[in-house]
Amino acid sequence: MDKTSILGVKVNNQNFKEVEEILYNILENKEKKIIFTPNTEIIMMCQKDLELRSIINSGALVTPDGIGLIYASKIYKAGLEERVTGFDLSMKLLEHSKNKGYNVFFLGGKPGVAEKAKKNLEKKGYQNIVGFHHGYFFNDDGYENIENDIIKNINEKNTNILFVGLGSPKQEKWIDKNIHKLNSNIIIGNGGTIDVLAGEVNRAPSIYQKLGLEWLYRLIKDPKRIKRQISIPKFLIKVIFSKNSVKNL
Repeated sequence: MDKTSILGVKVNNQNFKEVEEILYNILENKEKKIIFTPNTEIIMMCQKDLELRSIINSGALVTPDGIGLIYASKIYKAGLEERVTGFDLSMKLLEHSKNKGYNVFFLGGKPGVAEKAKKNLEKKGYQNIVGFHHGYFFNDDGYENIENDIIKNINEKNTNILFVGLGSPKQEKWIDKNIHKLNSNIIIGNGGTIDVLAGEVNRAPSIYQKLGLEWLYRLIKDPKRIKRQISIPKFLIKVIFSKNSVKNL
């Protein structure tokens, strides 16, 4: 597959429809693949966290979630066609799993959030969410036992699609650490998707999405995010002034 390197992170340059078909083929062929969906903030994390960069680069599919990645690609004429967000991919996977009978498991969110997401979807006819667990198990007593129990539960439920919403870099590192133990076909790190499905967080209105200004909507709603959102101008400055920062592979 063609890829574009953005500050050392290798991103697939397939469009949304092409990625969608790849995911469906993974399920049909019963493969096991990891999907990562980095935005500009995660790309900037990778500049200091080389382990995270290596993990993301090992993913079977790495899609451009943030609009900043598309801008960077256009500056250098490097070929990324469009945003392929983790949330939109997750919704397509949910719809496909509903139609085809694939099992989905939610891992992430505060206690009670993943369960709420499951119940919300069941009201809409999604009866294939086979399990859930919150993402706040890292500091619990008996961490290893809890983690092993979670993985055992995921596998016993014959999970085909695993949503891992632990936030970056936790979700990427958790997937990388445990991939050999998991039997799921698609393991996708999809950030706050579970929170949105639970109704805990509202996604930006469509006009903000179309303009690539979801970050602005989130900042307006929560000004405390300014420390996180500052990564966007830092990213663009680094891209513009770093030689060979964006290139086709």
